[in-house]
Amino acid sequence: MNDDSQVNRTRIRYFRYVVLALAALLVVSLGFAFIRAEPPPPPPPPFSERARAAALADALQLRMAGLRLAGGTADAGAAAALDRIVTLLTIQARTLLLPEAAAAGTGVPSASAEAAAPASSAAPALTTSGLAAALATSGGQRLKDAETVDGGMARLLAGAGTAQMLAAQQLAAAAGEPDAVSGLGPAAGPTAAEAATDAAETGCPSPSRPPVSPGQQPSAAGTGPGDALAAAVAAELEAVYGYQAALTRLPPEAAGPASEFLGQHHGLAREAEKRSLFWCGTPLPQQPGYVLEPQFLASPSAGLARLEAGTLPAYGDVVAVTDGSTRRWAIAALRSAVLRTVHWGGDPGPVPGLPLDEQQLPPLPA
Repeated sequence: MNDDSQVNRTRIRYFRYVVLALAALLVVSLGFAFIRAEPPPPPPPPFSERARAAALADALQLRMAGLRLAGGTADAGAAAALDRIVTLLTIQARTLLLPEAAAAGTGVPSASAEAAAPASSAAPALTTSGLAAALATSGGQRLKDAETVDGGMARLLAGAGTAQMLAAQQLAAAAGEPDAVSGLGPAAGPTAAEAATDAAETGCPSPSRPPVSPGQQPSAAGTGPGDALAAAVAAELEAVYGYQAALTRLPPEAAGPASEFLGQHHGLAREAEKRSLFWCGTPLPQQPGYVLEPQFLASPSAGLARLEAGTLPAYGDVVAVTDGSTRRWAIAALRSAVLRTVHWGGDPGPVPGLPLDEQQLPPLPA
C-alpha cells in the first residue's frame, strides 16, 4: 500500500509539473501575441527629394545672410546687388518649397526672424565676397545634382544653380572683388566618346516612338527627347538668322562678340540636330527665313537679348526629358545661353529655362 501511495504521489507531482509548464507556455505565447512588432524604419527619401530639400535649405540660409548684409552695408552698389540676390533667393525658395510645407509653415523661417536673428557664434559672419563665394558653391552643387535627379527637378536645379552662379559673379564684382569667385564660366560639354556612347545606347527602333530610358520622363506636353532636341534646333536656327541680320547693324565694338556668338549658335544647332537623330526625333521643317520686328532692326542688341532668352526654355525642356551626356550637354548649353543673354543686357530670370508665374508660387510664411 505504501508503495502504491508513493507511486501515485509521484505521478500527481509530474502531472502538476506538466500542467504548470503548459500554463507558463500559454502565458508566454499570449504575451508574444500581444506585443506589437517594431515597425520597419521608413525608406530613405529618393535622391531627387533630398536634392530639393538641400537646395531649399541653402537658398534660405543664403537669403538670411543676404538680408543681414543688406541691412548693414553703406555701399549703394553692394546694397543694390544684395537686394537683387535676396529677391532671387526668395523666388527660388518659393519655387523649391512644397505647397503643403508652405501651408503648414514648417521648416521655413520667416523674413523678420531671419533679419533679427543674431549671427551664429560657431561661424564668422559672412562678408559680401564671402556670400558671393557661398552662392557660387551652392550653384555648383545644384548643377551637379541636376545631372542625375528626375526630369522636372533637373530643370529646376539646373536653372537655379545657373542663376546662383551668375549672381555670385555679379555680387563679387559689385563688392570690388571680381576674382573672389570663378563665376559662371563656359561649361565643358560631354566628350565625343560620351556622345558616341549615347548614339550606341539610343539607337532608333522605330522613328515614330522615341526610346525612353529608365527613370526618364516626358515633359508636361508629352514631348520626348528627340522632339525636344528638334525644338532646340529650331530655336538655334532662328538665333543664327537673327545674328546674321544684326551683324551689319551693330557698332564695331559689339560686332566681335556677336560674330563669336554666331559661331556658337552654328555649333549648337549642329550638335542638337545630331543628338535629336540619336533620340529618334522628327526634324522640324526648316524655315526659309524669320520675320524680324522693326524694333529688332532699330535696336539689334535688345533684339539679340530677346532671341537668346527665347532659347532658354528649349534647353530647359531638353534637360527635363533626357539623361546622361545629353543632359550634361543641355545644361552646358543653358549656361552659355544665360551668359549671352546677360551680355546683351537681357534678364534670364530667377530660374533660367523654367518659365515661372510668380503668382502661382507658394509664399514663404510671413
